[in-house]
Amino acid sequence: MRDEEIKALFDQQAAGYDKQWAGMAPIREALYLLLDALFIDLPADARILCVGAGTGAEIEHLAERFPGWRFTALDPSGAMLEVCRQRAEHGGFAQRCDFYQGYLDTLAPEAAYDGATCFLVSQFLLEPAVRTAFFGQIAQRLKPGGLLASVDLAADIQSPDYEVLLPGWMTLMAAAGVDAQMLERARAAYARDVAVLPAQQVAGIIQVAGFDAPVQFFQAGLMHGWVSRREADA
Repeated sequence: MRDEEIKALFDQQAAGYDKQWAGMAPIREALYLLLDALFIDLPADARILCVGAGTGAEIEHLAERFPGWRFTALDPSGAMLEVCRQRAEHGGFAQRCDFYQGYLDTLAPEAAYDGATCFLVSQFLLEPAVRTAFFGQIAQRLKPGGLLASVDLAADIQSPDYEVLLPGWMTLMAAAGVDAQMLERARAAYARDVAVLPAQQVAGIIQVAGFDAPVQFFQAGLMHGWVSRREADA
């Protein structure tokens, strides 16, 4: 799926996105609980880059948890970013946020950030070299030793395990209230538009991009999360 196709898809979904995925909140909350523990030692005035910020759910969580932090919300979808802005204004933390519509290459390539989040974004980059370059752009914008928390769908789709995990994941989403049309769209996307790779391969892509060996800290169904530290001399 090309960049403009992804942007158009999320523009269309923005208004109802949070409601559509509300039933998956327990997974999101577990992820955030672990994220807090991983990011706890970042500076009290840390700057955080949120790549593919979407509607701003993780920014809202981190802004409440760490009141001295500032955030850069980056997303190519103007509609999603507007929902993010409204969330920040309603939550009273908009003054701690900068909102940028675009891609990573629209940000100055300076090592300005103490931490970054990138949730369910890199999986849309189908070519490994492009995905590596994407994580390299994040590394370039982190201070040496800065932390990246990234989450993507991951599995060995050639393994018998996937034949168990995929139906279970679809059943979970259905039980969480995701409508049938969205489920079919997701199933088709996993086969065509999402790079569902083995977890160790995703970790390898991140590491080659300028990070120390990533540590997997989270898994829920097909969702995997890694924490990675930018190489000190990257």
